Amino acid sequence: MIDGQHLDLSNINRSLNQMMPEMIKEHQSLVSIPNDSNYPKDMDVNVEWIKNAYEKRGYKVSVLKTETIPVIFCEYEVSKDLPTILFYIHYDGQPVDPSEWDQDDPFNPVIRNETGALVSYENITQWNDDWRIYARAAADDKAPIMMMLYAMDLMKHHDLDPAYNIKIVMDGEEERGSAGLKYSLNEYRSYYDADKLIIMDGPAHPTNDPTLTFGCRGIASATLTVYGPRTSQHSGHYGNYAPNPGFLASNLLASMKDVNGRVLIDGFYDNVKMTPEVLKILNEVPDDPKMINKVIGIAQPDKVGDSYQESLQYPSLNIRGMASGWIGKQTRTIVPDRTIVQLGIRLVMETDGNEMLDLVRRHIERQGFTVLDREPTEEERLTIPRLARFMGRHATNAFRTDIDSEMGQWLSTALEKVHGKKPIRIRTMGGTIPVTPMIKELDIPAVIVPMVNMDNNQHSPNENIRVGNLRTGVLTCMGILTETISY
Repeated sequence: MIDGQHLDLSNINRSLNQMMPEMIKEHQSLVSIPNDSNYPKDMDVNVEWIKNAYEKRGYKVSVLKTETIPVIFCEYEVSKDLPTILFYIHYDGQPVDPSEWDQDDPFNPVIRNETGALVSYENITQWNDDWRIYARAAADDKAPIMMMLYAMDLMKHHDLDPAYNIKIVMDGEEERGSAGLKYSLNEYRSYYDADKLIIMDGPAHPTNDPTLTFGCRGIASATLTVYGPRTSQHSGHYGNYAPNPGFLASNLLASMKDVNGRVLIDGFYDNVKMTPEVLKILNEVPDDPKMINKVIGIAQPDKVGDSYQESLQYPSLNIRGMASGWIGKQTRTIVPDRTIVQLGIRLVMETDGNEMLDLVRRHIERQGFTVLDREPTEEERLTIPRLARFMGRHATNAFRTDIDSEMGQWLSTALEKVHGKKPIRIRTMGGTIPVTPMIKELDIPAVIVPMVNMDNNQHSPNENIRVGNLRTGVLTCMGILTETISY
């Protein structure tokens, strides 16, 4: 906070409550605009809306043309003598299948009260924290766009100034890999100059208490193909004779994990150490394991770590999907020609994606397979008993910032100032964000500030934002924007 500024939280909350009906209606206007980046003309309408809204609040807005979808840059300069903080938000959303939604049009927002009954947008004067607004991108990620706008409105209403220079980069393709953002990093590099990066994406802790997330897992993926006969064969004629690739693949996959879910591949966990200091941080997160199990519908979790938070500190090996032969009405009495397995590895800071893919490849070879990076030749089919193809894909590595770093302490102070309680501090979240390469390129500390409700149905039908999270998100943004930070 700039010297001399004082936050009168009682009056600030009163003002915010008065602004809520206006924010709900402006949020309706924004989420009514379709934002699937497969449709560039729709994205242009989003760009124009955001540009107008942020210019109205005093930002200088630049629309950076890319080879795909534009990147929006909003800048608010206070003084050249102050630090600059870069905020990341994305304005695109996932594709939609309207038939799966409980409303006719996912881009025609509806409000439901705490009992699930519809609430009219017309003449909203009263509201409740537990109301929900249902629309695609209502939470992910248009909610932070609104929160930042109304944080600035609230600050101006109370004669408060930002404590530093602000830059906000808005990505139009986060849900498809951020190609435009990566292009802009090369073409418009000077726009990104900043001292620290705050990523405003993802859900808060299920309690909806103020949350800071200090890292995320990365991801590497691969396609494993195990070969049987050249073409699928009659199971009566060739069962017991032609090796079945489904069983070969099943035995191979079973060798990779034990019954408790721990990976058996040599070196997979080698670099991860759970020190008493790390365990203390993990145990401070108020998770309810019984509730987690109930929500996802399991009797007991895998035994990788002693808690949900500890499980996220290790790399994971996942079978994303399998295919072999036909099923259902297409079932055939055959020995399939091949079995295809899609593998995924979630990475942590201590692991490199390409090295982890090599560990898996070497494990397959140790199980007696000849591993190719292409289809086998006829000669190889006739001379090599166990053939597999292993194709790794480009990996996105993890990132993590020290919880007790200067940036971590600054953000914790900012959130405690406006919420009256210490934030929940999460060392690593499970998902992967496409902007991790940007963090590496900029070489500045980064922290995720998640503000939407965990049960927002992100990427799914009936996506929603809890109204109370809109309100507390504005306070979070205002707390961060007014908290003094050193270089």
